[in-house]
Amino acid sequence: MENIWQNHKSSVIAVGVLVAAILSSLVIVPETQQGVVIRAGEPVRVINRFDPRQEFGETGAGVSWRIPLYERVQMVDRRILDLDMEGETVLSNDQQRLEVNAYARYRIFDPVLFVERARSEGNLTDQLEPILSSALRQELGRRTFASLLTAERGNAMTNIRDTLDAEARGYGAQIIDVRIKRADLPEGRPLTAAFERMRSEREEEAATIRAGGSRDAQIIRAEAEANAAEIYANAYNQDPGFYDFYRAMESYRRTFGPARQGEDPENVGESSVILSPDNEYLRQFRGGR
Repeated sequence: MENIWQNHKSSVIAVGVLVAAILSSLVIVPETQQGVVIRAGEPVRVINRFDPRQEFGETGAGVSWRIPLYERVQMVDRRILDLDMEGETVLSNDQQRLEVNAYARYRIFDPVLFVERARSEGNLTDQLEPILSSALRQELGRRTFASLLTAERGNAMTNIRDTLDAEARGYGAQIIDVRIKRADLPEGRPLTAAFERMRSEREEEAATIRAGGSRDAQIIRAEAEANAAEIYANAYNQDPGFYDFYRAMESYRRTFGPARQGEDPENVGESSVILSPDNEYLRQFRGGR
């Protein structure tokens, strides 16, 4: 072995150097990453660049090459990433202090611009968090707390997303979505006072609706009675005798007939009415004379 080493020492060293050079020139870029090749401090090309039109597995990920010692590769995530904002206090339009937790989801679509301006995901987060907080304060400050419980909340989130996206694109990132995880009033008296005010507003609204319904019912009832009176008058003018007979029959039915809807049958028929056969009320029993 010593003789072999002595005779082929230079060859073994050369092979070792060659293998080390080949290995150092290889770079493996997984499907979840984009490899930015940087030469002399400047990005020169991208391995496995994000392209929404490409199918998974056909994006150029895998083994690639670089010039050892002259080029280096910085990995940039090509997945959808999260930006969390915890425990922000926001003042709504109706002067309610809200405890808001929000998050944004983004993707790095231009890794070269990202490397040039943000350099790392941590720096990008530091740049976007104040913008998200400011946009959230501005947008929610224009709206009431109650509006956040309606479809108007979606419009607010869209506006915040557009504002944040305009800034993120300067760093090679795209904001996909912004959502509020939690928007609550602070615990204690402010929360209780807000609930009481909301209850009073709903009770006042209910009273207004009931008053309007009662008014409409009275109008409808008056119009119906007027129409009935007009119909009765027309019937009387056409045949006074028949009209008189009809009204007498209605009176007899109500007086002597069975219990009507809503009346207690046990209480019907307990009273006695004694009338003379010549009484005017009974004239229809005498043939209308």
